[in-house]
Amino acid sequence: MPAPAPPGALDDSPAARRREQRGWYFYDWANSAFYTTVISVFLGPYLIPVAKTAACAQDFPGMAADRCVAGFDQLAIDNPGLGYVDVLGADIRPAAYFGLIMTVAVLLQIVFLPIVGALADHIGRKREMLGGFAYIGALATMGLYFVEGDRYMLGGVLFVVANLAYGSSVVVYDSFLPQISTAAERDTVSSRGWAIGYLGGGLLLALNLVLYLQHESLGLAEGMAVRISMMSAGLWWAVFTIVPLLRLRNRPAPAHESTALRSVGGSFRQLGRTLAELRRYPLTLLFLVAYLVYNDGVQTVIGNSAAFASEALKLDKTVQISAILMVQFVAFFGALLLGRLAVAFGTKRTVLASLVVWTAIVVMAMFVGERQALQFYLMAFAIAIVLGGTQALSRSLFSQVIPKGREAEYFSLLQISDKGSAFIGSLTVTVALQLTNSYRIAIVSMIVFFVVGFVLLALINLPKAIRAAGNEVPERI
Repeated sequence: MPAPAPPGALDDSPAARRREQRGWYFYDWANSAFYTTVISVFLGPYLIPVAKTAACAQDFPGMAADRCVAGFDQLAIDNPGLGYVDVLGADIRPAAYFGLIMTVAVLLQIVFLPIVGALADHIGRKREMLGGFAYIGALATMGLYFVEGDRYMLGGVLFVVANLAYGSSVVVYDSFLPQISTAAERDTVSSRGWAIGYLGGGLLLALNLVLYLQHESLGLAEGMAVRISMMSAGLWWAVFTIVPLLRLRNRPAPAHESTALRSVGGSFRQLGRTLAELRRYPLTLLFLVAYLVYNDGVQTVIGNSAAFASEALKLDKTVQISAILMVQFVAFFGALLLGRLAVAFGTKRTVLASLVVWTAIVVMAMFVGERQALQFYLMAFAIAIVLGGTQALSRSLFSQVIPKGREAEYFSLLQISDKGSAFIGSLTVTVALQLTNSYRIAIVSMIVFFVVGFVLLALINLPKAIRAAGNEVPERI
C-alpha cells in the first residue's frame, strides 16, 4: 500500500493522475467547438455578407439590401471604386474582410503567446489562467450572436479577441500535459485528448446542423440560426471548461526569475538562443522551414474552406456543415491510414505523397462547378484523408532531428509556429482576393506552399539530419 503524501504535497499517485487526465481531456472537448463551429463553418460565410450589407448601405443606398448583397460581386465590377468597407481607414473588399481579420488574429497570437507561456511558467497559477482565457474567449464567442445587419467591425473585433484567448488557453492547457502524465503515459494521454476534441467539436456541429436544417420549421430566420449556432459554441466552451477547472491542480512554480516581467524577457531571450543554436543543425532548420511552409498551406485551406464553398461554389450552409462533419470523423481514420503507410513505405515518402495530394486538391478547387455538392464532398473527403496524417507524421519526423534533452525547447518552436500558422497563407489569400475578388484563384494560390514545402522536404537527407542531432536512425524513415 503506497505511503500517504506528506501534508501540503500534491498527491501524484496513478489514481490522482488519472483524475486530472480525465478533467484535462474535457478542455479539448470544450474548446474544439469554437474552432469547428465558428472558424471552420459559420463565421466566414456569415461575416462576408454582413460586410457586403455595410458596403451596400454606403455605396448603393437606393437599392434593397437583400438585392444588393445578392448581386454585390457584379455591382462591384460595374462600379469600380465602390463596394469597399472601411477598416481603420483602409478600403477593404468584403470578400477579403474575413481573411484580413484572420491574419490580424494570427499575427497577434505570434506576438502574444510566448508572453502567455512565460507568465504561466513564472506564476504557476495555470488553472486560473486557463479559466481566465477560456471565459474571455467563450464570452467573445457568445457575443457573435449580436453581429447582424452591418456590424462587420463588431464581428471582427469579437473574433480577434476570441481567437487570441483560444490560442492563449491552449498554450496553458498544453503545459499541463507533462505535469499530469509520466513519460510512458504521455502519448496515450495526448492522443486521447486529441480524439475527444474531434468528438466534442463534431457533436456540437451535428446539433447545429439539425438546427440549421430545421430553422424554418422552428420559426427562425437563416441568419438567426447561424447566430445561435455561433453563440452555442461559446456556451459549450464555457460550460465544459468547468470540468478541467475542477480537476486540474497548480504546481509550485520554479524560482528561475525574480519578477514576472523578467520571466517574459527571459522567454524571448531563450527563444533567441534556441534559434541561434539551430545553425549547428542546418538540416533540422531546413526541415522546420519546410514544415512551416506546407503547414501554412494546410491551415489556410482549412480556414478558408467554408468561405470558398459559400463564395465561389455558391453552396448552402447545409452542404458546408455536413462536409465539415465528414472531415471531423474521416480525418481520424485518415491519420491512422497514413501512419500505416509510413510503417510500410517510410515516413518521409508518406509526407511527400500527402503533399502531392494537397497540391491536387487545390488544383481541383479551380474546376469544381458552382452548386456541385458531390464534387465538393469528394474534395473534402480527400482533405480528410491527408489532414491529420500530414501533421502527425511531420511532428514525428521533427522529433527525430532534434537533440536529446532539449525536446521541450525545440518543440516550443513548433508550438509557436502552429499557433501562428497560416499567417502568410491568410495574407496571401487576402491579397489575392483584394486583387482578383476570386476565391478560386485565392485557394489555388496555395499550390505555391505545397510545391515549395515538397521541394524543401525532398532535399533533406534525413538520416544525416538524425545522426547530426545525436539520435539513432530508425530502420525505416
